[in-house]
Amino acid sequence: MSKSASPAAAADGQLLRDIRGLIEQSRRQLASTVNSALTSLYWRIGQRIRAEVLQGERAAYGEEIVAALSRQLEAEHGRGFSTKNLRHMVRFAEAFADNGIVSTLSRQLAWSHFLELIYLKDPLQRDFYAQMCSQERWSVRVLRERKASLLFERTALSRQPGELIAAELATLRQTNDMTPALVLKDPYVLDFLGLHDRYLERDLEDAILGELESFLLELGAGFTFVARQKRIQIDNEDFYIDLLFYNRRLRRLVVVELKLGEFKVEYKGQMELYLRWLARHELEADELPPLGVILCSGKKQEQIELLELGQTGIHVAEYLTVLPPREVLGARLHEAIARSRARLDHRAEQS
Repeated sequence: MSKSASPAAAADGQLLRDIRGLIEQSRRQLASTVNSALTSLYWRIGQRIRAEVLQGERAAYGEEIVAALSRQLEAEHGRGFSTKNLRHMVRFAEAFADNGIVSTLSRQLAWSHFLELIYLKDPLQRDFYAQMCSQERWSVRVLRERKASLLFERTALSRQPGELIAAELATLRQTNDMTPALVLKDPYVLDFLGLHDRYLERDLEDAILGELESFLLELGAGFTFVARQKRIQIDNEDFYIDLLFYNRRLRRLVVVELKLGEFKVEYKGQMELYLRWLARHELEADELPPLGVILCSGKKQEQIELLELGQTGIHVAEYLTVLPPREVLGARLHEAIARSRARLDHRAEQS
């Protein structure tokens, strides 16, 4: 006859695991609650100081107020209320004027995230990074990396007029729905592939698959790898898709075609063929039509504009196998953004 389990054995079993789980869950909830409460406190302190300083209408008066408060608060509550930190709180209230948005973001973002965001000068850029942090659960380190790589300036979203960017970010905040403009980039930075001056398309493809994790991170949120050289047959003729991915946030298949040289007009027809075949034969009931990304080493902007590729779900982007200095890349991206917004404004005036 088997003996019943001892109390010690029971303690090592399911009961102990359940209680450990409850403790860990409670700790996580407590940490989230504390973080949210601290963030709200810092915002309210910043807002109160800001209101006082604005009443004084003098910069020197503001510095005096902050310094005096800091001496008192540090003596009572410690180093968390230094002059520097109080200035951060004031800037926090200036950068995020809507307390409702702060309350929502603080459920996912720590104070360290906000410190990375509040000194971004462009409100749209700041809102983009805040929303992406919240949506994708970025760590502070990942946020710094995304900022350093000029992610916002490389998104298709940044090429749109300011009103459309604001509207798209507001929709993301309300619905959590991603759009291609938030996901697609130009250029894609592929310096991690280690490619040199001379290489073939097959070398590029091999290098991407060898560094697939890094490539998926560069592609952006929600991408998973599906196939390489996917064979499709049309009228007894074989065609091969270079790389096929699926994006769970967009609920779309995404074709990536790799080209060594500059964009050519015939690439459009090739990509349209692939996208229409996938839409007919691979599309699931709950999915949206597939997207195509043509990665080239160079672009011919006027040709791309005249072809109106965006209306057919095709995105043309450059790829960089060597990352230029941040200042050079930043200047180039800002020029591209300005040109794109100017073209859109001109088109709107004509219509």
